Amino acid sequence: MKYRSTRGAAASVGFLDMLLGGLAPDGGLYAPETWPALTADEIAGFAGRPYGEVAADIFGRFVGDEIAPDALRTMCEAAYANFSHPATTPLRQLAPGRHLLELFHGPTLAFKDVAMQILARLYEHALARRGRSLTIVCATSGDTGGAAVEAFRGRANIRIVALFPEGRISEVQRRFMTTAPDDNVRNVAVAGDFDDCQAILKTLFQDEAFARSVDLSAVNSINFARIIAQSVYYFTAAVALGAPARAVSFATPTGNFGDAYAGWVAKRMGLPIERIITATNSNDIVARAIETGRYARGAAVATQSPAMDIQVASNFERLYFECAGRDGDETRRAFQRFEQAGALDIPSPVHDAMRDLLRGASASEAETAAAMLASWNATGDLVDPHTAVALTGADKAAVDPATPLVVLSTAHPAKFPEAVNAATGHLPAPPDVVRRLADLPERFDRLAADASAVKAYVREFVGA
Repeated sequence: MKYRSTRGAAASVGFLDMLLGGLAPDGGLYAPETWPALTADEIAGFAGRPYGEVAADIFGRFVGDEIAPDALRTMCEAAYANFSHPATTPLRQLAPGRHLLELFHGPTLAFKDVAMQILARLYEHALARRGRSLTIVCATSGDTGGAAVEAFRGRANIRIVALFPEGRISEVQRRFMTTAPDDNVRNVAVAGDFDDCQAILKTLFQDEAFARSVDLSAVNSINFARIIAQSVYYFTAAVALGAPARAVSFATPTGNFGDAYAGWVAKRMGLPIERIITATNSNDIVARAIETGRYARGAAVATQSPAMDIQVASNFERLYFECAGRDGDETRRAFQRFEQAGALDIPSPVHDAMRDLLRGASASEAETAAAMLASWNATGDLVDPHTAVALTGADKAAVDPATPLVVLSTAHPAKFPEAVNAATGHLPAPPDVVRRLADLPERFDRLAADASAVKAYVREFVGA
């Protein structure tokens, strides 16, 4: 299996080089040269199998011969052994035809754990084989950083720096990063928003001399291994509801578009997904692009669902590439125009291809709060604001009522107690891990939203 850049100017690489590299040298994102295809019998065979086994099967189709099957299976089983629910990502029925996919049973109570726990083990395996060390820099809108720090802290040959927008994530999200005592972890509060953090990260990768000097890598969803990991729960959820004998639809809260794109990947591999609703908060660039055909950024607005406060959705480039017939030159031209002008009019054939599967819907702050309250009143269960955005999207978008609809619940409500309490009048009971965080000292540094300052900081960390 080889991986090519969405912008067409970088050499193709194997799985391990893609994994350790993150962003392609030409500024594009890696995508597989060919898509694995699963038969209906293979998909049906996932029913009743442990989550780690399904993950190993899906990953094996992207890894090729670069990791031995037994080693891959051992890593996948270990990755999900510490999740608090035996099903790893359980389904809960909300109403006839509507289900909640709980993705928050990992160690940091967010869906990012599903990818980070296996990613850390893949990195460790790859670095041992290559005799290398790496510096991981991740930009986080809240949950990625905590999941990455938890997964990579204390691991040999890996340093990790988490960049987060100061004052724009919840206290619990911040503490999952900043309370890690390990010497291989640094946290940086950036004086800006998430898009500033993401732009800094991209600048670091595009400076090839800097990237080589610090052995730079990434674990944001620009890393395609993250997408593979997130596609797995689309398969397990759909099979639990009768796939491949019947189609399933999904409502996915969307920020950087990685989770929704993972559903597109599952569909591309053969899973019968009828519709994916990409649900955004007020930062609705993706929903607007899918509904109107114009991809145009504005100023990021702070909301009660901060992990989605994003105006440049990295993985949207991967979708564009696929829907443009995998034309790297066209994708490069399109996203260079977007980077320069802040807007992109999607050509009609490309937009039509996106609309074959995707629909967009946005939720205002009032609608998000109303969805949290409605969930409490209907079921007695609290949901976090990101899940509430997806519930709102599920209500707004037109889908076939005869098709089961799965709403992705991406974080535990205890990560956002203030927002949940304001909407419902009830504080979510904090799990033990959250209570422990409150008593731990924090460690983080502050920097301006400046790539040069971050480069100097990372160089100092590597030198130390």
